[in-house]
Amino acid sequence: MNTRTLPQWAPRIHPSRIRRLYDLDAQGIYDDELLDEVGYSLRARCQSFLEANQAGYGRAVCPSCGSTVSHRSRKEEIMHCDECGWELTWGEYFTTIQHKQLSGAAPVLELFGDFVRRFPGAQKPQEKMFLIDQLLHGFHWDLKQNPTRPVAVNLIEGRLYEVIAFLDTLSYGEASTPGVMEKREEWVKNTGNVRRWGRSPIKEEKSET
Repeated sequence: MNTRTLPQWAPRIHPSRIRRLYDLDAQGIYDDELLDEVGYSLRARCQSFLEANQAGYGRAVCPSCGSTVSHRSRKEEIMHCDECGWELTWGEYFTTIQHKQLSGAAPVLELFGDFVRRFPGAQKPQEKMFLIDQLLHGFHWDLKQNPTRPVAVNLIEGRLYEVIAFLDTLSYGEASTPGVMEKREEWVKNTGNVRRWGRSPIKEEKSET
């Protein structure tokens, strides 16, 4: 076994699969295979997000056996897994998290954790689509409970302004899953402030970790 294995984080989702999902949903068509492909890809990404944040708070997941390895977040500290012998410095571990859109506060962790728990239990295609839609149109929030960045930038490939533009152009229709159109209206309202600076590379880089 390679005792210096680096953690691997699930990637963000390519927009094309999500667009196809919404194109079909607007027509009242449900592709079970595509729903599961998108849903479980998002679930894996959410799980990586949760584990990356957990690691930042001193409880890293061992990439070799999945055990929890406690640490004190010191760059040169060597983390050691008692279960399998894996070792790596916290600095090396943290480097795999940086600039990967894997950071967020409590409301986002709650949203992602809820999706991780609920999606596997969804049976009907309408329920799966609803859960995916609610996740993609969630937000980071500031201390005054105002929406800031859309969480979609943590889930979908692209820069912030690209992700916003992409979500703006998704298909909707009278046959769309109940609740999806309402979430879109809320989304448009809550992205008002973000749109004014969403094209700024400086601000966007500062938001990435």
